[in-house]
Amino acid sequence: MATVLKVFERWKEFLGERVKQAEQAGMTEETISNLAFQIGEFLSDKIDPENKEERVLKELWDVCDEQERKVLATAMVKLAKANA
Repeated sequence: MATVLKVFERWKEFLGERVKQAEQAGMTEETISNLAFQIGEFLSDKIDPENKEERVLKELWDVCDEQERKVLATAMVKLAKANA
């Protein structure tokens, strides 16, 4: 998984595949977005960005309030779905 995180295009594909699997398992888009928010919180707190795209996402995450972070998480889910 570490190599997936290093290349942003592969990261988007990876996320897209996970979103697709979650939908096939019956999860709603709202549930998936809530999970994306929780994952975003974890990544922001625990993981150092490894590339410029991750750094931009972290900087955006850090300046957003909770509601804006939820919007950002939902946008990332949409981006992932577009790359599935």
